[in-house]
Amino acid sequence: MKYSIQKNNSTPAYLQLYKQVREDIIRGIYPYGTKLPSKRLVATETGISTITVEHSYALLCEEGYIEGRERSGYFVSFRTEDIFLSSAGEISPAPVPLSQHAVDDTLEFPFSVLAKTMRSVLSDYEEGILDRSPTSGCLELRNAIRRYLLRSRGISADTEQIIIGSGSEYLYSLIVELLGRNKIYALESPSYKKIEQVYHAADVCTTMLPLGHDGIKSTALRSCTADVLHISPYRSFPSGVTASASKRHEYMRWAVKNGRYIIEDDFESEFTVSKKPEETLFSHTSEDNVIYMNTFSKTISPSLRIGYMVLPKHLVPEFQKKLGFYSCTVPTYMQYVLAKLLNNGDFERHINRVRRKKRASSRSTSSL
Repeated sequence: MKYSIQKNNSTPAYLQLYKQVREDIIRGIYPYGTKLPSKRLVATETGISTITVEHSYALLCEEGYIEGRERSGYFVSFRTEDIFLSSAGEISPAPVPLSQHAVDDTLEFPFSVLAKTMRSVLSDYEEGILDRSPTSGCLELRNAIRRYLLRSRGISADTEQIIIGSGSEYLYSLIVELLGRNKIYALESPSYKKIEQVYHAADVCTTMLPLGHDGIKSTALRSCTADVLHISPYRSFPSGVTASASKRHEYMRWAVKNGRYIIEDDFESEFTVSKKPEETLFSHTSEDNVIYMNTFSKTISPSLRIGYMVLPKHLVPEFQKKLGFYSCTVPTYMQYVLAKLLNNGDFERHINRVRRKKRASSRSTSSL
């Protein structure tokens, strides 16, 4: 065992261990079904507490890399491509009621904080709020999003890769213009209705891939000949299905072939009850073929109509060439407001507050 914990590292010890074990699982050092070293052994050899090791193992359990068995220890549940089970045994998820996709009062961003920030932007920028925004969005906001994604989602991207737009539907249409109308777009079934509607309005060919309990069914994905896979790995609406770690890596393997792309719609993932944010495909792929998308509709307010996407590096010149003439659809003033919320910590304080409430509510429900 080669795990080492840097005590003076800014990354907590449990996350350092989590990342090292996860990497060994993905690389096949611990194959499917293998038992992991005991908590006591890992603690002894790394110089950390068994509680810290347990915390790391709990995160791996939450994400589907391992599973705990009473009085037996922890075993690898992550599967590599050649040993995926048949999808025949997967369970089609029951749709989540529409009300669960509506605005939840407990998630609302504090109006007093938003109002204070808006006044501050007016004072700081004055007539500057009337300036025209660059096509990709204001530099202040794109830089703020870049830093936020790096520290909170593990996504490393250049500012030039980030494109601002008025909501996900608008960004979907930009993606079609960028990748082309001659491509086949595969969607989850069921999926958020507006996703289908946007692609149909753009007059592109779509194919629907049925969901199982841990993501798109393997048999459907293997036989899919689409060029683009549009997924919502975290709590896909209306099914409520979250893709397992194995499934996310299956998606990435699918996209390696024939120059395919993945559109990763990460809506609402900030509000996971996990101790750490959900993994993103964008941060794990080495193929430069994932378009990451998110909005501030759930985290701040749907009325803002502010979303963003992070393009693969090689697509940035193509975007500027094909779509650089478009005007940014988000007012400069609101971009400055959002940039300030990200930079001064108010946005993340809100996220952390909501996650704590959701975890407390989850614990209360499970104890009933």
